[in-house]
Amino acid sequence: MAISEYVLTEVSKVVQNPGFEFPLNHAMAAAWIVANFKGENLKIFDLRKSSALCDYSIIATAQNATQARAMVDEISANLKNVGASLVSYEGYESADWILLDTGDIIVHVFNGTARDVYDLDMIFVKNPQVKIPEEFYFGKPTDVATEKADLKGYF
Repeated sequence: MAISEYVLTEVSKVVQNPGFEFPLNHAMAAAWIVANFKGENLKIFDLRKSSALCDYSIIATAQNATQARAMVDEISANLKNVGASLVSYEGYESADWILLDTGDIIVHVFNGTARDVYDLDMIFVKNPQVKIPEEFYFGKPTDVATEKADLKGYF
């Protein structure tokens, strides 16, 4: 899979951001990709004090299997590019729940109702949630307001 230059540049900015120490920088890079691929209900949980499995767990919902696979493919390629090792991934074929494990972070991408069925949000609810910067999201509300302002007098 070829990595998009735009995504590569933006992920590099996130990974090199001095405000995000390792492995938070990798978790934030994965979150940036999910947000820009229009993932829904994106959350990062800080599990450093409660889990030996990983430091951060990311949960997101995709609207369909193709979107879920695209997110996971892009996260895998970009995290490998910045030095992360991919321990394993599960569920890629069915794409109801794709789990991507890099050792330090685990990314869960759910499709459809699978997120409600497995309810990882409730499992992680006692852990602190990491704030995801608003600018990570594609088409954030300020972009829409600016676009509408630009159209004044056009019609």
